[in-house]
Amino acid sequence: MELKIFFTIFAAIFVAELGDKTQLATLLFASDKEVSKFTVFFASSAALVVASAIGVIAGSLLSEYINEKVLSYIAGVGFIIIGSFTLYQA
Repeated sequence: MELKIFFTIFAAIFVAELGDKTQLATLLFASDKEVSKFTVFFASSAALVVASAIGVIAGSLLSEYINEKVLSYIAGVGFIIIGSFTLYQA
């Protein structure tokens, strides 16, 4: 494992996940006094692992058919469209 790549990916995903709807949903589940905090932690962690696995598998499959640079452009345009739509709805 290349530690530089590991920490780059970790930092990027960590910053992207801070304050997003996933973290807020986890916060709300953890605020329920009747729910075990360990259950919330392990369930939310498992969900993020599965979602990440889907992303890795999809990225691996797409990279076999589409150039990496083209995928980056598609992702960038997708983020711009989502951001524009979000601003329009606000």
